[in-house]
Amino acid sequence: MIIAFLIAIIGIIPIVLAICVLKIYKGSELAFALFLYMLSICFWQLDIAVLYLKGVLSKELITWLFRFFRIGPTFMIPLVFYLAHVLINKHTTNIKNQSFYKFQSSIFNHKVFLFLVGWSFIVYLINMTRFGIIGVKEVKVVTSDLYFYFPEYGPLQFLYLIHSSSFLILIIFTFIISKQIQNLSLRDFLGTFSSCSLLLFIFGLFNFIPGTGALFSSLGTIIFSVIIVFSFVKLNTILTVNYNRLMERQKKLDNAGSLTASLVHEVKNTLQIINGYSKLLGESHLPTEGKKMTVMIQKAANQTEELLNNYTKLLKYKSIDYKMVDLNEIIEQSIEIAAEFLQRNAVEVFFDKKYTTLKTYANDVYLKQVFFNLIKNSSEAFSKERSVRNIMISTDIQVDRIFIHFIDTGKGIPADHWNNIFDPFTTSKNEGLGLGLPFVKNIILEHRGDINVVDSSSKGTHIQIILPQYYFSNL
Repeated sequence: MIIAFLIAIIGIIPIVLAICVLKIYKGSELAFALFLYMLSICFWQLDIAVLYLKGVLSKELITWLFRFFRIGPTFMIPLVFYLAHVLINKHTTNIKNQSFYKFQSSIFNHKVFLFLVGWSFIVYLINMTRFGIIGVKEVKVVTSDLYFYFPEYGPLQFLYLIHSSSFLILIIFTFIISKQIQNLSLRDFLGTFSSCSLLLFIFGLFNFIPGTGALFSSLGTIIFSVIIVFSFVKLNTILTVNYNRLMERQKKLDNAGSLTASLVHEVKNTLQIINGYSKLLGESHLPTEGKKMTVMIQKAANQTEELLNNYTKLLKYKSIDYKMVDLNEIIEQSIEIAAEFLQRNAVEVFFDKKYTTLKTYANDVYLKQVFFNLIKNSSEAFSKERSVRNIMISTDIQVDRIFIHFIDTGKGIPADHWNNIFDPFTTSKNEGLGLGLPFVKNIILEHRGDINVVDSSSKGTHIQIILPQYYFSNL
């Protein structure tokens, strides 16, 4: 009776942890998947606890309870699959190996998930009959005077063994997928979670051996829960620290925001002077090179004026105007506007235009500024001694999503900075404010897209933008 109570208490530990996860990640599908997984571990421990109720409950009732609580270990398989499915679809949209991503997506989809749920339900129903579990028998624990009930398996028990072995395959897949997540903290937590789940599986194998006392899984659950609790506390601490930093930066932005309207007005006044004199210069008798420079001044001034007009609308109406635009033209115009920065830093841009036209529903002015910022940042990311100074821009279409790749041969971004380069006031430049990339991130998010660092090293950086191709595209 006491052992059964202790095992049941051990089973509650994962549930407590799961509730903490749900409270912190409210509305998160990943947190919900983790909660269900922890719940299945709890049922697994209750499944073992009832075997130690000899003399408290009847043999028939213990058999029925053992069959019933087997719902936990039986449905752990589709739950791990569901966890991997969430990881692929919610957290790995910017992995480097696109072919591997397609392979994963072809396996981890709703149809396979529904099949696993249906198959698990069949296995569970078989275990509720004598074909799966005939009953329980009294067994003595090795090197002790303790007796407990051990299940007697039926002729179709091999189906449950095959079903359980798939857990190992799914955990390995989950571990591989977790390594592709860009958020370092989440990646570490899920990597630890996968490793501990594998350890839990190994301890659970001893439950099939009579005489071990069916306590090994409880030992595994304790180790699993302790490690996961510490790992989760670490994750939570990092998230809290990052949140506080973001709040401080947001306060700075709020203070700066009160000056935005008046600043836009004054810049517009100055732009009128620049536009007026650049037009007069263009009409004067300047040499060919001078006229080219005048044209560039006019284009840059026009882009700034359009950007300010759009920003004024955003401040006034809290919305962005969208229309069907050609991304090819926007990228080419951005390269043209950034020509002075490219020339100053001796950097060459190559645009791999795979499609004659590449239409998307977007705001062309904002996207032009986004691409300009990325090109400008990349052109300034080269050390003086670097001989190969290239920026490669390419596009790709997958279903209804457009992938835009910016790959440079610069000095790279440290791995621990990948997650915060898009945060306000984060910059490595002495004269910079750290507001360029946050602007880029905000505009892409407004377009229902995403932007992330796919890879970065001393050989260069790969940044990827994902945009919906159509108005009702799902990202």
